Amino acid sequence: MKKLLPLIALLFFTTLVDAQISDVWKKSEIHGSFELDGQYYHPDKALHITDSLINGKAFGMNGFADLTYTLGNFSAGLRYEAYLPPMAGFDPRLEGNGFPHLWASYTTDRFSFTVGNFYEQFGNGLILRSYWEWTLAYDNSINGAKIQFEPLKGLLLKGVYGTQRFFWNKYQKNGRGIVKGFDASLDFNQMFEKMAGSKFRMAIGGSAVSKYQVDKDPVYKLPRNVGAFAGRVTMGYGKFNFNAEYAYKINDPSAINNMIYKPGKSLMASLSYSTKGFGAFLMFKRLDNMSFKSDRNATGNVLDINFLPPLTDPHTYALMAMYPYATQPNGEMGFEIQINYKIPRKSKLGGKYGTNISFNYSQVNDIVRNPVNDTTGINEPGTLGYTSPFFKFGDKVFYRDLNIEIERKFSRKFKGLVKYMYQTYDMATIQGHPEAEDIYSNIALIDVTYKFTSKKALRGELQGLWTKQDKGDWAAILLEYTISPHWFFNIQDQYNYGNPVQEERTNYYAFAFGYTLKSTRISISYGRQREGVVCVGGVCRAVPASSGFYVTISSTF
Repeated sequence: MKKLLPLIALLFFTTLVDAQISDVWKKSEIHGSFELDGQYYHPDKALHITDSLINGKAFGMNGFADLTYTLGNFSAGLRYEAYLPPMAGFDPRLEGNGFPHLWASYTTDRFSFTVGNFYEQFGNGLILRSYWEWTLAYDNSINGAKIQFEPLKGLLLKGVYGTQRFFWNKYQKNGRGIVKGFDASLDFNQMFEKMAGSKFRMAIGGSAVSKYQVDKDPVYKLPRNVGAFAGRVTMGYGKFNFNAEYAYKINDPSAINNMIYKPGKSLMASLSYSTKGFGAFLMFKRLDNMSFKSDRNATGNVLDINFLPPLTDPHTYALMAMYPYATQPNGEMGFEIQINYKIPRKSKLGGKYGTNISFNYSQVNDIVRNPVNDTTGINEPGTLGYTSPFFKFGDKVFYRDLNIEIERKFSRKFKGLVKYMYQTYDMATIQGHPEAEDIYSNIALIDVTYKFTSKKALRGELQGLWTKQDKGDWAAILLEYTISPHWFFNIQDQYNYGNPVQEERTNYYAFAFGYTLKSTRISISYGRQREGVVCVGGVCRAVPASSGFYVTISSTF
């Protein structure tokens, strides 16, 4: 019997462990997503492509897989990325593969602690926002620790510490800076019971962010700690809402601002009104010397600590998105007006289903820059750079966009949309082509959809862009047939028929089809990609001309 006791104990312990593992496994959840984008290139004489585009390789591939594990209050995750090699238009420093994003977090009702790579935003992001945008291969995640605490209902405190990702080198090396930040927000309607059901809503918040970087410059004495501070308020009453945030950054000489010692300032404010059938939105923004990177020597879309939101309508149609706006961190001042109105149903103008009308106007100017004194020029390295009156617009117009859209459903099977846009575009400043002249363009489009059955529909687009600058006039057409919920087929063409150089009047044709099964989507296309710029949220990347096959596979689970 004594010999059997150890065996019985072992069997009992094994059974107990198996039961616990089984119980843990039942309570665990694993979620994730992945995407694979691949492009095969081939020569195209019309586009002056005589060889493959990426380091002598005819194939480019960007891919990621994201996994998240949760068990009660605990969660952890990782992301695998591969650029083998990066597709055309993406930074060649991305080439490689690995796990740039690893994290673990413990969260309760009032407390959260995260270690590893994380994303965070304070307010509107004027002094801190870390985020990931796959279409740009943009990732400024912070590797370190984040704490979030809610000591009282309506009062939220956040703290962050770490270094930012720099391609495959995510730790502090080569003198890159350490980011530290604190944010507090207070929602009065949540904190005070008497305000819980009030029509008046109010919340305030404040942030402080510091970048520490050693000074190794042989010429200038540079600040090792660069601090930035922001305050914000959100108020609402009934159908009105108001939001404003002001940010201030101490002197931060860098490669972006030509090594000047001028402090940075920014203001964003918006006012909106919304009721049934009508909405209006007004926004104002001013930026002055607000580039904030964890490495003062960095340029391009890397190591940005903050985010400077654009103030323009984000267009999705091909020709309207041909000249997108990129935020100018060294200085810009602008405003945007958006008005939406629905003509009532069953009225003479609205028709049976009503008619939606949308008007948008946005304009971004340079700021005024005056010499600091008579002995130094504007923006001279090692000086205060310039002075600038805060509420005065500069004469130079970076961007202007006036557009109106009318959308109407004519019957259960047929609906249509027409849109017109007038645009002014300073290509020299926005895209960095000093020799380029300002572009003035008129753009119009028609988008119609006809449903044959509840699952089969045909959509068509016809677009035109007219300008005397850059490459002249364009026309675009698209036909897309969908069999819901699985299939789509489309054919499209963009033709630069007004190019002043006749040999450059090129057709950028493309054919595509795709299949969707639940959360998995596969699409394959073949054709030409015109040279241009892709922007998301005011952050842009250049896209070279290319020709070949393009494949995308994505899924979530």
